Amino acid sequence: MIIVHDIFICKPGNASKLAKMFKEVMTGNDELVNIMTDMTGQYNKVVMVSKFENLTAYEQSWEKYKQDTKAMKKMSETMKGYQDMYFTGSREIFQVW
Repeated sequence: MIIVHDIFICKPGNASKLAKMFKEVMTGNDELVNIMTDMTGQYNKVVMVSKFENLTAYEQSWEKYKQDTKAMKKMSETMKGYQDMYFTGSREIFQVW
């Protein structure tokens, strides 16, 4: 199993807004584990945690986002402007032992 952390360092005042936005669009996504905001450490941090059986499953999960479906159109509309809410981001992928 692998765990993926998608990390966003938000502009001040936007971390909770971005977390709520992610929570809304990711509802029903079986891979999603948690959406977290910082309590200590770097300020304005949002971490989206997902789990996958393996790297192949992770790669395959991206295919649904490329499809031109009604659900993806709705997600795109809900997420409109999210890039303006953060400064930078990164992704960490961990192997679970």
